[in-house]
Amino acid sequence: MYLELRHLRTIRAIHQAGGLARAADLMNMTQSALSHQVAGLEAQVGMELFVRRSKPMTLSAAGIRMLRAAERILPEITALEEEFRALQAGKTGRLHIAIQCHACFDWLFPVLELFRHAWPEVDVDIRAGLAFDSFPALLREEVDLVISSNPEPLPGISFNPLFDYHPMFIASSQNPLSAKTMIEAEDFRDQTLITYPVPRDKLDVFTELLTAARIEPRAQRPVELTAVILMLVGSNRGVAVLPDWVLRDVKSNADYITRPLGPGSITKRLYAATREEDASKPYVGHFLKLGRSEAVKLQRG
Repeated sequence: MYLELRHLRTIRAIHQAGGLARAADLMNMTQSALSHQVAGLEAQVGMELFVRRSKPMTLSAAGIRMLRAAERILPEITALEEEFRALQAGKTGRLHIAIQCHACFDWLFPVLELFRHAWPEVDVDIRAGLAFDSFPALLREEVDLVISSNPEPLPGISFNPLFDYHPMFIASSQNPLSAKTMIEAEDFRDQTLITYPVPRDKLDVFTELLTAARIEPRAQRPVELTAVILMLVGSNRGVAVLPDWVLRDVKSNADYITRPLGPGSITKRLYAATREEDASKPYVGHFLKLGRSEAVKLQRG
């Protein structure tokens, strides 16, 4: 038996219309063509699908079985067609994100809140468990976007610039370093450095300052949450280096001091890495636009 979707649509239309003439009008075809199609369908099935002597025209037992199949299958096909049309129009899709930067959560959540209102059909998720395997996961299509300040030359991957930021030193106002206007690598020798629990090659204070100077802090204390880092720093239990946008709320707090790192101003750039074929998708482009504009708001405070 060979069935096509048009056969299922025919069964449903005749059942809903109650006869061939009205069903033919609904399907925009002649009654003769529809009758011929029904005859061919019954030949495929090997039995009658309609009780022709009844008015309105009713389904036989075999016809009822086929109608049930039509009512189950046709809505799924319609939904699939709508999904494909939405994909072609760029209205739906998937945006699973991996983040190499712990501090980025303070910037990312406002971006995602705006994004979900603009693109409600896009499936958004944060894949925290892939933070340390993010670029291979992007190539394997396990994630669709990676937030990183450490671009790598990878075939098939685009690094889309988001915004520049300045890593800033923060300490308690009771710390002796509060007397300085700029913090240098040597100043960390006698300090407990509070950092996120990530490798040193993902921490700006090491990649931009301490590693090149071959300076080790007195101790390093890993802490997961930005709020806890700030609490410990405010209690003079250590110092930290965080992006400027994270420190917007503490700059005017008398418990803290913030200072630039030197010598010279240190500037880093945050990127959104995507597969090259995804960079042109409308919702990806809108995410990048929101990421840039929200960063400006955070940096301005």
